[in-house]
Amino acid sequence: MIRYARATDHAAIAEVVEAAFGRADEARLVERLRADADAMFELVAVEDGRIVGHIMFSRLWADRYELYAALAPVAVAPELQRSGVGSALVRRGVECAPEFGAAGLLVLGDPAYYGRFGFSREAAANVASPYSALPAFQALALDPGAFAGPMTVAYPDAFGGRDA
Repeated sequence: MIRYARATDHAAIAEVVEAAFGRADEARLVERLRADADAMFELVAVEDGRIVGHIMFSRLWADRYELYAALAPVAVAPELQRSGVGSALVRRGVECAPEFGAAGLLVLGDPAYYGRFGFSREAAANVASPYSALPAFQALALDPGAFAGPMTVAYPDAFGGRDA
């Protein structure tokens, strides 16, 4: 089952994120995005009453009227990785993002993995950001033309304070 995260889930989310990445950095990123009110929305995967996966979308600042979001991080309990939980979280997140007003999504991740959901390097070609030169920087337009023409985005401070 995938549902929106609740405040009562935060400790379990931190455990899953830390276990998935084998370090606390990404769990601290999630906490800081929440604390700075930069989280757009979060989803959790629940199995047998236990949180086994998490995905977060945070707002980005663009030099356009439309709202954009960053997908990061996505985490699955180590024993369930490669079982489809992460894919289900990404699919559901992409479906939910328009409800929060997102015209497009950006991700820094494995092109083979995120390409399955429609993300591409080509869609991000017009986006200037601190990460745009990296091969893993990809975009997915949710609204037609969301990434047409040049644009600049800035990430929340929690990502390391890197501005374009």
